[in-house]
Amino acid sequence: MWNKRLNGLHIILASGSPRRKKFFEELDLEVAIDVRPVDEVYPDHLKGREIPDYLAVLKASKFKETLNENDVVITSDTVVWYKNESLAKPADGNEAYEMLRKMSNDWHEVITSVCFTTSVKQTVLNSTTHVRFKELSDEEIWYYINTYKPFDKAGAYGIQEWIGLIGIEEIKGSHANVVGLPTHLVHKTLMGMVS
Repeated sequence: MWNKRLNGLHIILASGSPRRKKFFEELDLEVAIDVRPVDEVYPDHLKGREIPDYLAVLKASKFKETLNENDVVITSDTVVWYKNESLAKPADGNEAYEMLRKMSNDWHEVITSVCFTTSVKQTVLNSTTHVRFKELSDEEIWYYINTYKPFDKAGAYGIQEWIGLIGIEEIKGSHANVVGLPTHLVHKTLMGMVS
């Protein structure tokens, strides 16, 4: 039913993330995958949700001149925000360890921004989820890093992986948002485009 209502849209997902692609499959939405390289650098003065907002728009800029009337490009970015600091994708195991050690026994925010770009309009939305880790032992942290190698994930972890299953005590907000896409906002926004 939902797919039929959105048949007039050609949805382009500009992400190589298998997790985001799977969300669209689970939403019963057909998407074309088109990833265009962009240097994910943002101005130093940006804080919190301003960072993924900026990067989602930056990723969309690669498509603006090539969109047809029924195209909608979806770009997104996720940051882990902890004590006024953005914890990006770790460069190596030691950096991943430092991130997880910091967040151990404390709350952090996961902020995902989604940018919807058509030939005539651009909309940016974001969602924030508050997540609390238990006290993680060094053994648990290193087991996770060595086994799952979370170097492609902001904050050095995936909530859907082992560390999330054993380490997350409490969550306030959208679980899907922490995985990488606020699906409730995506669905609502796309339906608004055809209503």
